[in-house]
Amino acid sequence: MDGISEVFHARFVEHAYPVHTHDTWTLMIVDDGAVRFDLDHHERGALRSQVTLLPPHVPHDGRAATPLGFRKRVLYLDESVLDAGLVGAAVDHPGLRDAALRRRIHQLHGTLADPGDELEAQSRLSLIVDRLRRHLGGGAVRPAGPTVARRLRELLDERVSDGLNLTEAAGLLQVHPTHLVRAFTAEFGIAPHQYLTGRRVDLARHLLLAGMRPADVAAAAGFYDQAHLTRHFRRMLGTSPARYARHG
Repeated sequence: MDGISEVFHARFVEHAYPVHTHDTWTLMIVDDGAVRFDLDHHERGALRSQVTLLPPHVPHDGRAATPLGFRKRVLYLDESVLDAGLVGAAVDHPGLRDAALRRRIHQLHGTLADPGDELEAQSRLSLIVDRLRRHLGGGAVRPAGPTVARRLRELLDERVSDGLNLTEAAGLLQVHPTHLVRAFTAEFGIAPHQYLTGRRVDLARHLLLAGMRPADVAAAAGFYDQAHLTRHFRRMLGTSPARYARHG
């Protein structure tokens, strides 16, 4: 996905990373245990309550801080996601105590497990990067107005089946991706990906009632596959597409 080069989940007990570097930003949350690491010759630690951000091209190592080891989830973010001028701030303060940011990262990991929710993943990443910029002193992205939100809704309405990712929408509207997410949510009280999913479920309902098979409805309504359709359909309507078609 644009902005993310790799996702890595692991549990380590005895393994210790030697000193190394990455050409990406390393965004880590710890789910169990704790991590000790040296970053640019300064000893640091990563706890469950923190978000850890390691900048590109800066040497660091890593090891368990307790005999029970640790479990972590990592997003390797493209170097271009954050300004190079923010590297120094990340070296000085790699540990961020921000419960909302940690929750958003956790949610993004869940979204990335589903290949059918690209718009949701991009939206979540955009808000995460905006919050990281604030922590590092890079400033937040300026808000956009309701006109941009309405234009994005028109694009989503035109592309219910084909879909529209956040990068493409930002290019078409000449607006920063974070602008789009914040403006749309402020104007309509729902995130862009939630709106698009709702429109797709509505389309799926009509197609099912018209007699189309659930397997064919998934593709026609813009879902990745039938399982993707069923998951969102059940979440919104409390029943499966097949049962809805029989009793709708």
